Amino acid sequence: MKICCVVLLLLSPFAAQAVSGSWNASNDGIELGYGQLRAESQPLRPFNVLPGNSARITSISWRYQLLSAEPAGLQVQLCTLARCIALGAGSGRSEALNGEPADSEFRFVYYVQARGTLNPPLRVISHQVIVNYQSGPVTEL
Repeated sequence: MKICCVVLLLLSPFAAQAVSGSWNASNDGIELGYGQLRAESQPLRPFNVLPGNSARITSISWRYQLLSAEPAGLQVQLCTLARCIALGAGSGRSEALNGEPADSEFRFVYYVQARGTLNPPLRVISHQVIVNYQSGPVTEL
């Protein structure tokens, strides 16, 4: 019994540790010439396989760059297949997707409330997402 307790005490720091990491992805932007339409970026995914199936998002950071000034009525969302969050600025950080799978696919979604032709068109130069995650057993003995 004593040996069992000693082994548990020695192993408990390893069992309680989780692995933290991050991945980032970026791609070229999109162009939106008309209001009242949605435009989605190409998917952003991790380049490598993440450790284990238990990797979960702890926070995300994003950045998108526009060629010209932001048009009135612009709404931008960052979406996984499960849900979207509204982005209030061209760059920022959020914990709103905390707990989602860290290997999720992300897309930026753009929408301009104006009707008709956008002059100038909305031209997004690039998108970037940084996903911070934690994986591994987080259970305590």
